[in-house]
Amino acid sequence: MKYIKLLTFTMGVCGIQHVYAQTTEATLPVNTIVERVQKYFQVYPVEKVHLHFDKPYYAVGDTLWFNTYLSRNLAEYDPSKIAYVEVLNSRDSLIQTLKIPLDKGVGNGFLVLDPQYLTQENYRFRAYTKWMSNFSTDYFFNKIVPVGDVINKKLVTEISFVNNDQSAAKSQAIIQFRDAMGKLLINSKVNWSLISGWETISDGKGETDAMGKVTVNLSAKDREILKKSFLQVSLQQNKNEKPLTSTFSMKNSLWDVDVQFFPEGGDLLAGVAKNVAFKAVSSEGKGVSVKGNIVDSKGKQVAEFSDAGLGMGYFNLLPLANEKYEAVLKFSNGQERKFKLPEVTQNKANVVFIKQDETNVNMAIVTSEENFAKQPNQSYYVLVQSNGHLVYAAQANMKGATAMIVIPKERLPNGIAQVSLLSTSGKVISERLVFVNSEKLLDINLAVNKQQYKAKEKVNLKLSVLNNGQKYPGSYSISVIDESKVPYDDNQDLSIVSNFLLTSDLKGYVESPNFYFNEKNADKDKALNALLMTQGFRRFEYQDLINEKLPVLSFMPEQGIEIAGTLRLNTGRAVPNGGLLLSIPSKSIRKDTYTDAKGRFVFKDLVFSDSSKVTVNARGNDNYRSLVINMDQSYYPEIDKNNAYKNNFVLNIDKTIAPYLENSKKEYRKSILLDEVAITGVQKKVITNKDFPSISGLSMPEHRIEADRLAGCNVLTMCLTTLLTGITYDSQTQKYYVTRDYNGGSRVPVQFFLNGMAIDEPGLNGINVIDIEGIEIFLKDDLGTVSRMYQNNGVVSIYTKKVEKKPRMSLTEIEKLLPKSNVIDLFPLGYIKERKFYQPKYETAESKAVNDLRTTIYWNPKVEVTETGEAALEFYNADGNGQYKIIVEGMDQTGNVGRKVIRYQVSQ
Repeated sequence: MKYIKLLTFTMGVCGIQHVYAQTTEATLPVNTIVERVQKYFQVYPVEKVHLHFDKPYYAVGDTLWFNTYLSRNLAEYDPSKIAYVEVLNSRDSLIQTLKIPLDKGVGNGFLVLDPQYLTQENYRFRAYTKWMSNFSTDYFFNKIVPVGDVINKKLVTEISFVNNDQSAAKSQAIIQFRDAMGKLLINSKVNWSLISGWETISDGKGETDAMGKVTVNLSAKDREILKKSFLQVSLQQNKNEKPLTSTFSMKNSLWDVDVQFFPEGGDLLAGVAKNVAFKAVSSEGKGVSVKGNIVDSKGKQVAEFSDAGLGMGYFNLLPLANEKYEAVLKFSNGQERKFKLPEVTQNKANVVFIKQDETNVNMAIVTSEENFAKQPNQSYYVLVQSNGHLVYAAQANMKGATAMIVIPKERLPNGIAQVSLLSTSGKVISERLVFVNSEKLLDINLAVNKQQYKAKEKVNLKLSVLNNGQKYPGSYSISVIDESKVPYDDNQDLSIVSNFLLTSDLKGYVESPNFYFNEKNADKDKALNALLMTQGFRRFEYQDLINEKLPVLSFMPEQGIEIAGTLRLNTGRAVPNGGLLLSIPSKSIRKDTYTDAKGRFVFKDLVFSDSSKVTVNARGNDNYRSLVINMDQSYYPEIDKNNAYKNNFVLNIDKTIAPYLENSKKEYRKSILLDEVAITGVQKKVITNKDFPSISGLSMPEHRIEADRLAGCNVLTMCLTTLLTGITYDSQTQKYYVTRDYNGGSRVPVQFFLNGMAIDEPGLNGINVIDIEGIEIFLKDDLGTVSRMYQNNGVVSIYTKKVEKKPRMSLTEIEKLLPKSNVIDLFPLGYIKERKFYQPKYETAESKAVNDLRTTIYWNPKVEVTETGEAALEFYNADGNGQYKIIVEGMDQTGNVGRKVIRYQVSQ
């Protein structure tokens, strides 16, 4: 093997280092490629967001706590000071959007899991900054958080599938039913329907047996239709009771497996022995255990292998020219499958990983002897980027079939390094991802004052942090949970380390990300190497950067809340130097500004909480009667449907988090009993879609606007553009669209209804605002009861009060109804309201005389470590006996991250 003896570039403060120069004609000089690539790396910073939750799952009625961390790779810019956290249900309906203010890259938040609006579900939390929205949603933070329900849910279920015929679109679902107290529901009538889209594929009836189970035979035209359908079941114990219902996804109803093989560097090269990675994935999207062997065209075994965990691994193979290879695999359920390996080639070159030591990462360029003989002295370029920095660039001439590349680790940060092999024309021909351990992560030490405690006893906790021997200020969040009530496999968690250093740079799903950083896992390094050979990295395309095709920016890093728009005359002409006044009564805020030459205005650095009323007024101008204020709309990234992290959905939530839900029954027992108490009195009836047959098939609305939100609104159409959350108005088509789909290119409009009757957009002007009782916004029509008839996407339903005869209006009342285009009332998305985690103090016998069933014992998202590198904390245990788990995550001012977990015991 020969070391590269060509021109090597070291970017950054080091400039260009000439190691050895050799005149070789290149289609595109390497320094030209480097200059073009650097235009991207030096101007487009990489931002990443992480959420640390107080625990891995919850129950309806809980308060969910989280802390937000922002990581960035460049220091020479003002990073985002706002992060967005979205909550989506299993069908990708947006439940809520939270705006989190960031101070030095950190901000905390919470979400009350209100039993009136939330049900038992797998919820996806998606987090990002507006700057991140300029790029692919693949690099947003995504985490699945299961939420159980012991308040509203009266039917406890457990489903399993039996799939004996592996080729047919047939399966059996075995469902066990229990009541809310855990009693088996035997001899109960069950009705079921298998639904795909809006079509019922099949339905039937049954009766539960002595174990509360019923078997449902499932079938469809093909396997894909069955896997994309869902099963609706209803159970009725007697005729006088309302049926209990439940819905199940059929994604896991058919056992199937997909196995892919990834030769290191991209190709099977004739005569070149190198690693071949493999990945075996079930229909659930999770890795499956597999072992097998590789045979050639004559059936001769040339290699054997088994996975190193999570269905991934690699083996060494020496492929021969003109030979074909096949993998014969066997799975843990006894199934056997055969898969073909990629074709063997002779005329390509690959980059491969050799080893990593304390000072260097050693790579190599390899090709077949036949290819080298045909193209001696072939030139290639090697580029290495890590965390948005080009850290290494070199031109290499092949003096043999192999050339070594030595990359100093001092130039590489912790995390994934992308090593790319390019032709001299700038085309990427091979790639290899390598995980680099160039420096230690934060050395976090947690110490409690003893290992054995009593219930409700005070705990003193000391936190100390070192960054490679140095002490720096930093921000940390600490959670303490009762592990006997919240059991969880820590390998499955998405920590700040596994997120910032691994998953945030990889496209696609990464199963059990903490597995690769858990020192207890002996095969973690081999498993990580296999993962990086099977996973893609596509934050950018070198070809685009070389062609000077840079990403188009729609958003800059937000520095605070801004409200902007354009002031025009009623003729449409922009008004320069026009004065505007902004007021937020709830915050006692008043600001004024003037328009620029194009009539544009902006109010910057606003601070207000969500649901605050904001008024923009142009009445201070002499010609205010002729002025019209046009507010800018807010844009959000589209929903990435079928996100890969849905693979983490928990199928049987009742069973999986049973200890937690059992504790929740005790914690919320009063809430549960309220459902059984008959309350007499007069309740004001709220008009909803259920009152009108034409739209009664719609599910729960994503948003509802009550009449008080319309105060000050005189012309409905002028207010809808700001009031309709999740809806965008297109002034060209004069139509309204679901914002997420509109941003994704869809132009299917929203359908409006007035008291259950469809109306078009011009008809909105005929609605008297003061007569409106409420407006419901449906961003999805899951069953298609409306969209099939009206060919719409989304529904806005307006309800009016019962009309009573009123005396003739006075002139003053008529003037109030005239449009006030020079005064706009808004309810923009504001910052999340502050809330503090409750921490009881058990200092006296009287204070201890209460039941404490908490599962989160302590939560502190604002642990600040100063230059001393230490912090002291205290809290009190709950009543729970057993093992308590302390988790700390955070980062210091240098951007280095860390995580630490310790445990202690509690007894009576």
